[in-house]
Amino acid sequence: MAAKWIERVTGSLEEKKKYRQYKARMGQLPEPYGEAVQAFDRYCMYRGSSTKGDVLVRMIEDLADLFEQSAATGTPIRDVVGEDPVEFAETFLANYSEGQW
Repeated sequence: MAAKWIERVTGSLEEKKKYRQYKARMGQLPEPYGEAVQAFDRYCMYRGSSTKGDVLVRMIEDLADLFEQSAATGTPIRDVVGEDPVEFAETFLANYSEGQW
């Protein structure tokens, strides 16, 4: 019962757990992949990507998968984000437009 009350005030505890897992996964990425993800995070925080926790969790899990797979295969960052990282970020975020403000 207390967990439901806490979640009503703070938001989903499961979503917070998944966000912490995402941060841990991204902390294990080799450079320059880790640096690219940090830049993407800063851009999202500045832009205010989503107000819905479930959409945000889905987005960051997809982002983590993308960069982990790229690091595992040795795909260069420019091949992942292209020549314009802002355009990549905007296109990526557009796929998760539900709840944007």
